[in-house]
Amino acid sequence: MNLPTSWQAAKISQIIDDIVGGGTPSKTNPENFKGNIPFMTVKDMRGRFITNTIDKISKDALQNSTTKLVPPDTLVIATRMALGKIAKTTQATAINQDIKAIYPSNGVEKRYIEHFWRYRAQYIESIGTGTTVKGIRLEDIRSISIPVAPSNEQRRIADKLDRVLARVDTANEHLSRVAPLIKRFRQSVLSAATSGRLTEDWRKNKLQEWKFERADAICAKVQSGGTPKAGFSPQGTPFLKVYNIVNQRIDFDYKPQFIAQEVHEGELKKSITLPDDVLMNIVGPPLGKVAIVSSASPSWNINQAITLFRPSERILSKWIYIVLCEGAPIRDVLKSTKGSVGQVNISLSQCRAFSVPVPSIDEQTEIVRRVEKLFAFADRLEKRLSQAQAAVQKLTPALLAKAFRGELVLQDPNDEPASELLKRLQESRADSAKPSRARKPRARKSP
Repeated sequence: MNLPTSWQAAKISQIIDDIVGGGTPSKTNPENFKGNIPFMTVKDMRGRFITNTIDKISKDALQNSTTKLVPPDTLVIATRMALGKIAKTTQATAINQDIKAIYPSNGVEKRYIEHFWRYRAQYIESIGTGTTVKGIRLEDIRSISIPVAPSNEQRRIADKLDRVLARVDTANEHLSRVAPLIKRFRQSVLSAATSGRLTEDWRKNKLQEWKFERADAICAKVQSGGTPKAGFSPQGTPFLKVYNIVNQRIDFDYKPQFIAQEVHEGELKKSITLPDDVLMNIVGPPLGKVAIVSSASPSWNINQAITLFRPSERILSKWIYIVLCEGAPIRDVLKSTKGSVGQVNISLSQCRAFSVPVPSIDEQTEIVRRVEKLFAFADRLEKRLSQAQAAVQKLTPALLAKAFRGELVLQDPNDEPASELLKRLQESRADSAKPSRARKPRARKSP
């Protein structure tokens, strides 16, 4: 990497004074975890700042174990499991053995190291060792290469990153609120469709009355499936399970299974499924997975966790789909069923008794047209949201890469070069490592 002339490549060990690890008080003594001293583990590293910890320990636990209490505003890194994570304490916090506290040398900006650690998070994770759980050794941490900027420039880089990344976080937060709004919009469209509000203007001057009828009265067939006693075949009739209903569509590419033709037409004849049948799972959680069967195969079959609703001359397949996606029939069943708290199954007989609103075929057609138009608009919104989120996700690594190439802020020729800073730190360590001169003992006079 070509660095600015005032920068210099170094090892982490050259710009930090110490790395301190912790430990865990004995869990055989419950009193150890009944204090009010924050005790930090990897599971607490959920953000940039550690404001609270899941566990707390007592003073005795702190004094009688290998855990260490680190002061506020200390950089802490994960050296096991969540490699590449770094955070900063906001209060005095004890740390366990999977956490290390980093103490930068005088003249090294703490936030500069923090942002660099996030920039190299993927690399740090890659150098971890271990079969089931990866960890990183202290010598590997100390040997990580870091481009060192002059002290003043380190502060300018950290300040700029703090400002810009805060905006990125805000953008991410705002974007995260959009998906629930789109979901709510879709649900409101379905509610308006099944209540008649969506086509109130269309019904003016038309004598169109809605009726509520049982599903088995208006559908050509309502039937659940079964499991083949002979098992499955490498080819034959596609056999659908609940996991093949994804985002209210059939996804047969995921774990496809087949049954032999003789099983399809014999043992499981009752649950032969045709294109345009509407499927809904009756075993959850969650209930309410709905899909229209495609024409990719001339016939399908289903297992016992799915019920098919076959359209008739009085009801459109897409209207059944809209009613089931809206969810009122399931909600009505769960309300009327005793002990429905936590209920995740409904029966075939309950499906056949579903109360379904039945407008005229003409109005069903108009409702389907309007719902599809509004859902297409929602699809476009989701696509734009996905593109925006992808663009924002690229901002943080791009900004960090730019920062540590020396391109984020301007260099100041009046700044002391990083080489002088590193030289001074090296001399300081050399001086502290020299043994102090022992004074000769004064000769004692004999009495």
